[in-house]
Amino acid sequence: MANRFSLAMERTGQWVFSQEISTDIIVEVGEANFCLHKFMLVAKSNHIRKVILDSKETDLTRINLSDIPGGPEIFEKAAKFCYGVNFEITVHNVAALRCAAEYLQMTDKYCDGNLAGRTEDFMSQVALTTLSGALVVLKSCEDLLPMADDLGIVQRCVEIATAKACVEANFPSRSPPNWWTEELTILDITFVERIIASMKARGAKGLTLASAIITYTERSLRDLVRDHSGNGVRSLDSAESDVRLRQRDILETIVALLPLEKSAFPINFLCCLLRTAIFLRAEGRCKSELEKRVSVILEHVTVDDLLVLSFTYDGERLFDLESVRKIISGFVEREKSVAVFNAGDFKEVCSTAMLRVGKTIDAYLGEIATYADLSISKFNGIANLVPKAARKVDDDLYRAIDIYLKAHPNLDEIEREKVCSVMDPLKLSYEARVHASQNKRLPVQIVLHALYYDQLKLRSGEDDHNTVDAITTRNQVQVDTSLVKENEELRTELLKMKMYIQDIKKGEPTSSKSSAKKTTFFSSMSKTLGKLNPFKHGSKDTLNIEDGMPDLTKPRRRRFSIS
Repeated sequence: MANRFSLAMERTGQWVFSQEISTDIIVEVGEANFCLHKFMLVAKSNHIRKVILDSKETDLTRINLSDIPGGPEIFEKAAKFCYGVNFEITVHNVAALRCAAEYLQMTDKYCDGNLAGRTEDFMSQVALTTLSGALVVLKSCEDLLPMADDLGIVQRCVEIATAKACVEANFPSRSPPNWWTEELTILDITFVERIIASMKARGAKGLTLASAIITYTERSLRDLVRDHSGNGVRSLDSAESDVRLRQRDILETIVALLPLEKSAFPINFLCCLLRTAIFLRAEGRCKSELEKRVSVILEHVTVDDLLVLSFTYDGERLFDLESVRKIISGFVEREKSVAVFNAGDFKEVCSTAMLRVGKTIDAYLGEIATYADLSISKFNGIANLVPKAARKVDDDLYRAIDIYLKAHPNLDEIEREKVCSVMDPLKLSYEARVHASQNKRLPVQIVLHALYYDQLKLRSGEDDHNTVDAITTRNQVQVDTSLVKENEELRTELLKMKMYIQDIKKGEPTSSKSSAKKTTFFSSMSKTLGKLNPFKHGSKDTLNIEDGMPDLTKPRRRRFSIS
């Protein structure tokens, strides 16, 4: 910086000293000092004239203009203009020169053909005639705010860039057709936001806006969106560092700019944005918007897309799976609403999209099941989101369960049963049932279900590879299970009765007390049998009934004999 200032002062000295008149004022601009002549500056700059006139010093020899837009370099060019020395106006410095001219009051009102008019002519005739030129001028305005905005330079650049970008999107003038999206990447996100908003107002298509947003995102968040290896984030893992805070602002602005068309963006890009939002701890509104957009087009998701959401950038640990759960839940609820609207039964019939998503979710569970920090509740929570009807067979889910049990060998029987509770053993294919019947990792109940299913099919004489009605089979299993339980209960009661009778035979009535107890037992039995007496509420004796009087007491109808 010091070398640049010294070079500027050296160049200034060369053309100032060529005037052969000693300088009478020093202008301070930051760390640079310019030795100049008052009369040359006052002729063009009304601001310097006022400073000299308003000064209390009779002979002012030093003024400070450190707050001039553009700094020492731009002031040097403004001073050259005052001295009539030629210099080059470019797209890179025209905005700064225009702001400096405004600051120094070098306008046509004070002097004809002044610096302000020269810069305005250059912008309208050269700089703002092309898209690239307008964007470069707009880029230079980032360090000139708010003056550049107050002078209308920013708005002019935005309008011209927007108009030319829309033309290029519809009628490309060069190859590749989306070259203009690369040009936007030089801008700060605040200016990109204004251009995108202006393009929306002009009726730009969603795909056109999406193309610009994707390109800008991949450039501005390169290490987060495009780098999937994790190497780009290890040096800056702190989510509260200045770089991460800046990236968070960029991300949240980008999400707010997304067009309404839900299908305008590839699902992989949305998943990358959502993972970035999770990593940067973006606000809830930002993450919710991305979750909704992914949920709408979930039928196009791949396992790799869901894995992008699930793991940290180094791939060594799981993120919070809450976003994945919300995405799946949102899709299922939407499918239910569509089914109800179409007067269908969601429990029995699922759409092709739901079947596709169910298969993807089961494959996804198989991928994350190997991680030790995946709890049973989270595993089952995701598996249960998929409706039962969305799985024609449970083979993929069985594979995921088997992988989970293998990766978590310390689970007890109850925990393994809890993991397997999300699966219907009767919906396994023949090959899966054979595997399950020999799988030592499965709980006994699941193995018995698999064996029992094949036993029923053999008993019915059907081919092993034919499909049997799972509902009928399940009902049969429930009936047989109920009968087995009842038989066990009866067997237990009979065994107790047998032991009791044996105790009675062995015991002698040695005391009246024991006899009383036994008598009490049999008397209670007689009372119980007495309750079954059919003559309790009416008599069959007709001797006491008078002639002509009908028997008003209806006898109890007996189905079984109690003799």
